[in-house]
Amino acid sequence: MNAQVLTMTADNGAADRLEVFHERDRLIVKIKGDWRLSDGLTPCDVALGGDADSGTPTQIDIDASSLKAWDSAFVCFLVDLKKSCEEADVALDLSDIPDGARRLVDLAFAVPAREGADRPRPTNGFVEGLGKDVLNGLQSAGEVIAFLGQSLIALGRVCNGQARFRLADVYLQFQQCGPEALSIVMLIAFLVGTILGFVGIIQLQQFGANIFVADLVAVAMVRELGGMMTGIIMAGRTSAAFAAQLGTMNVNEEIAAFRTVGIDPIEFLVLPRILALIVAVPLLTVFANVVGMLGGSVVTGMLSDISLFQYYTQTISAVDLGDWASGLFKATIYGVIIAISGCLRGMQCSRSAAAVGEAATSAVVTSIVFIILAESILTVVYQVLGI
Repeated sequence: MNAQVLTMTADNGAADRLEVFHERDRLIVKIKGDWRLSDGLTPCDVALGGDADSGTPTQIDIDASSLKAWDSAFVCFLVDLKKSCEEADVALDLSDIPDGARRLVDLAFAVPAREGADRPRPTNGFVEGLGKDVLNGLQSAGEVIAFLGQSLIALGRVCNGQARFRLADVYLQFQQCGPEALSIVMLIAFLVGTILGFVGIIQLQQFGANIFVADLVAVAMVRELGGMMTGIIMAGRTSAAFAAQLGTMNVNEEIAAFRTVGIDPIEFLVLPRILALIVAVPLLTVFANVVGMLGGSVVTGMLSDISLFQYYTQTISAVDLGDWASGLFKATIYGVIIAISGCLRGMQCSRSAAAVGEAATSAVVTSIVFIILAESILTVVYQVLGI
């Protein structure tokens, strides 16, 4: 036996399960015992070598008559041995090993490994990662601006009577975005109104100013919270639906078919959804404002001696048409944001089932972020203008 002929680069217990016999130019490797990962065996690299007396063998025969239990540890050993034999131009006879192991070894060599496939991927540094994030952000911003411009052009064509879309689609989208959302909007608005009324009555009763709870609830709902809460509800409900609908159409190549026959998908698919939300969100906001003030009156009546008529009179004097107009203008902006965000993510959806879910999630996040941003900007502008 030549100890230099068959070596392993790491001692993982496999050497104790091998007996190597050298006969002329042939090497016999006898496998014995269990070859399992549970026995502490791990894949190892096998190297072939020789000395001046015997040299490197021209053939290696595997004797597996004493092999007992085996798993992938044995297969990895055979794969490494076969690689070493191919590099050294040595024949390897695996006819004596179990059929299952032989098929696995053949499968491992059925498709050659791609060059560089096992090369570790370089990790990006902080500066490189930051640069890529900035470039991706700029690209996304450009896509948003381009889509917004196309949508505004389509809205302009509506004013000129040149847009190509079906009114039936607008009615259908309005039905789904408006009346079908009344229940959830009513529930959330009523709860928000009760929260405002409860907080207000707890604080104001310390100063004997219980009646001003009506002012607090009315102004907060009409100018700020009514439209914003409605927008957030519609973002989670409608923007995700728009993204899923258009994303599925993109996966099925229906949008590409529209372009092929000369139909602009922005006008035919996006425009009806924008028009529906421009109408639906302000109407839902009016409904939410009324329900929210009703919720505040319920809590105020339960925790104080203010009658419903007193609460109503104080509410009428607290808000005017300017307050309603400012809140409804915000709601209209929210409707446009929700529609454009959902349609944009749906149009950007890649052609896979998983991408549809990602598009819906991204549409909700985008809508809520831009609703809060628009709320902040418009509030500051109103304050500066004294509205």
